[in-house]
Amino acid sequence: MQNFHCDHCGHLVYFENVRCDACGHRLGYLTDRRTMNALAPGPQGLWRRAAASDDQHRYRMCQNYSVHNVCNWMLLADDPNELCASCRLTEIIPALGLQQNRIAWYRMEQAKRRLIYTLSTLGLSTPSRTEDPVNGLAFRFLADSAQTGRVLTGHQSGVITLNIAESDDLTRERTRSQMGEPYRTLAGHFRHEIGHYYWYRLFESEGALAAFRLQFGDERADYSASLQRHYEQGPAPNWRQGFVSAYASAHPWEDWAETWAQYLHMVDALETVQAVGLQLAPAQREDPSLMQQSNPGTKESFHSMLERWFPLSYLLNNLHRSLGMPDGYQFTLAAAVIGKLGFVHDVIQARVAGPDRAGAGSSAAIAAV
Repeated sequence: MQNFHCDHCGHLVYFENVRCDACGHRLGYLTDRRTMNALAPGPQGLWRRAAASDDQHRYRMCQNYSVHNVCNWMLLADDPNELCASCRLTEIIPALGLQQNRIAWYRMEQAKRRLIYTLSTLGLSTPSRTEDPVNGLAFRFLADSAQTGRVLTGHQSGVITLNIAESDDLTRERTRSQMGEPYRTLAGHFRHEIGHYYWYRLFESEGALAAFRLQFGDERADYSASLQRHYEQGPAPNWRQGFVSAYASAHPWEDWAETWAQYLHMVDALETVQAVGLQLAPAQREDPSLMQQSNPGTKESFHSMLERWFPLSYLLNNLHRSLGMPDGYQFTLAAAVIGKLGFVHDVIQARVAGPDRAGAGSSAAIAAV
């Protein structure tokens, strides 16, 4: 993610901040500018950018900001919606009578806003089901209950359901340990499930499906039977040679979603590296080095991403070990996995370029997407 600063005093602020710790100004994320800005109150409950008194644009707080304080995004004053582009994707929230549910909702929305930001950076749209009844996206944040039973996190027909128990660090860590997973986070859940959503949007044609099957296998294999076999028998002993995670080996759909999530990890982390100016210049020439991207305003090639990713993962793991913590990046990217990640990169690039330039990807098969 890019760096943000209070444009009134220059103090460093984070994407989730609602007030500048240095100057005290209220903060808001302006989706039309993709910036965090200090806000000054105006008439009729509207706001303007505090550092630009001559700016004629006026803004309203997302209702989930002004009423519930679980958001910090702003809308243009003439926007007919009460909720911001992220919050209006949420169809169901947990009952707010319980304090732990309110905390869970805040954490869910926080992770979702980061997801929407990353997708926007890639040029991928996230229309709501009101805006696009056929291909729209929706989120449901639900809790286990005696009436409804256990809530399963997953995607179906554009609706992503997440169990709010995943927002609790202790519960999530217990599940991660029981499942033998190296990594389990809210961000990871959102990135994985949105991969399922985009699968249906990206592979509509037979040509696109043929290209997908060459990389990931035939998704027409019985999904329920594949998952049951995975949970009962576990992954193949050599799964690391072809899959980014053990779960990815369960079925081509899960392979795609896990690979997609991994790609979003890379995109977000590398943007942060670029934003903070991080470089590695080791004393030993053969040690991993990391330079800034020379043209950050242009679309980065997948080769360039990989060249920066491996030194960064080396740094992350060494830093974590220095702090006595498990490795920050515990995935192994075998050659086959790198090929799948490159496929995801090319599919996204082709989608964003549009049908007239779809053939510009690095693989002829991508031209069908």
